[in-house]
Amino acid sequence: MNRQATHEEMERTRTTFHQLLDDASEADLRRPTDGTRWTNEQLLFHMLFGYILIRPLLVLMRIFGRLPRGAGRAFARLLDAGTRPFDVVNYLGPLGAAKVLGRRRMGTVFDRVIAGLHRRLDAEREADLALGMHYPTRWDPFFRDVMTVADLYRYPTRHFDFHRRQLTVGQ
Repeated sequence: MNRQATHEEMERTRTTFHQLLDDASEADLRRPTDGTRWTNEQLLFHMLFGYILIRPLLVLMRIFGRLPRGAGRAFARLLDAGTRPFDVVNYLGPLGAAKVLGRRRMGTVFDRVIAGLHRRLDAEREADLALGMHYPTRWDPFFRDVMTVADLYRYPTRHFDFHRRQLTVGQ
């Protein structure tokens, strides 16, 4: 894993996130996105949430990555079976969270989360970066059947970049 490249990707998205927040008018934030049922403000929160999720996903990785592969595979299948309720929660969460946080706090939270991920990534041992487990591939197009700790650090940037193209800010 190229840690420096991962740090740079996270910084790029942090800068982009702030630019999007700073440049968006209130009308921009209320405008529908392209390809989702969210507004731009709600999708921005969803993009932030992709980074927030990494800490709990790392905890799960450290547990299931040390168990026999069958345990992680069974857990991933169980999660895949719950895709429909996950999709509902995944959709509804940003509806309220974006309003509660607002643009200023979203930027502050994004900074705090990225800073925490930088610290965690720097503290990771090489052997831990290779730890892997099965993931629910129906939950997200960027989840693969088996992902490593290194993959998890790169996941939110892929998620961010994908959704960035769906924003209609400034149009």
